[in-house]
Amino acid sequence: MFKNLLPEDLRVFQVVVRRASFAAAALELGASPAYVSKRIRLLEQELAVKLLHRTTRRVAVTEEGERVFQWAQRILDDIDHLVEEVSTTKSEPRGLLRVSCSFGFGRKVVAPALSKLIALHPGLQLRLEVFDRIVDVAAEGFDLDVRVGDEIAPHLIARLLAANHRVLCAAPAYLQRKSMPRSVDELAAHDCLVIKERDHPFGVWKLRAGAEERALKVTGPLSTNNGEMAVQWAVDGHGVVLRSLWDVRAELAAGTLVQLLPAWRQEANVWAVYPARLSRSAKVRVAVEFLQVFFETSGMEKSTQI
Repeated sequence: MFKNLLPEDLRVFQVVVRRASFAAAALELGASPAYVSKRIRLLEQELAVKLLHRTTRRVAVTEEGERVFQWAQRILDDIDHLVEEVSTTKSEPRGLLRVSCSFGFGRKVVAPALSKLIALHPGLQLRLEVFDRIVDVAAEGFDLDVRVGDEIAPHLIARLLAANHRVLCAAPAYLQRKSMPRSVDELAAHDCLVIKERDHPFGVWKLRAGAEERALKVTGPLSTNNGEMAVQWAVDGHGVVLRSLWDVRAELAAGTLVQLLPAWRQEANVWAVYPARLSRSAKVRVAVEFLQVFFETSGMEKSTQI
């Protein structure tokens, strides 16, 4: 029974489910849509079930398809672990490492780090995808999420990569026009540059000063889901921004931004987050250890202390 069931077909099916599209799956796999469609058709024939509902715009998973997807994920993970276990050295990572991250941190920090990682481990393949939302690492097929922020589901494994926090800052020109806030309560009267963060409610700044915590509802004429845009707006004098120190350290050093209310901050440490089932994966372990050293030696830890 199931003598023609191929791991490659399960892998194709897994990508189609994650992408909810034959065309997008083909693009990720480097194959043609016709090839993807054929592998899915053969898999459905072998299992004698309908796995997907197809429309002109989207692919939806059937109830049987959901069960097959969960089994496919476990089977493919076991195959990957088998390859790692019998390889000549368990310390040398091999295969595809799927990494997710937020937009700005991914571009500025994680992408350069992964560039160095791949140079050290030629047997490793990397796929980095960036999002403006929290990624469900296991369900969306990622091996590792490099996450800024301390809200992490308890069923996931989290390893601290770097200490970090967010600070309030604004341009000197804005402060000349609006004055320097003397307390967090005065932020309500300021133009605040609101960012749609992955891990925070829109327009709510959760701040801490020692043991005191506050959740402030802030507003302003400009908002975005891109932190780099918000920082540029702040430099242009449009308002107050709450950003990680790694993101504004150059502007603070140059004086184009000034830190406000230095006693108040928002904890936003950098974590490596991955499913428990990948706790013994060589590629995940090597990547996490490399990122820990990278952040330490790149001076990020120092840049977060002011």
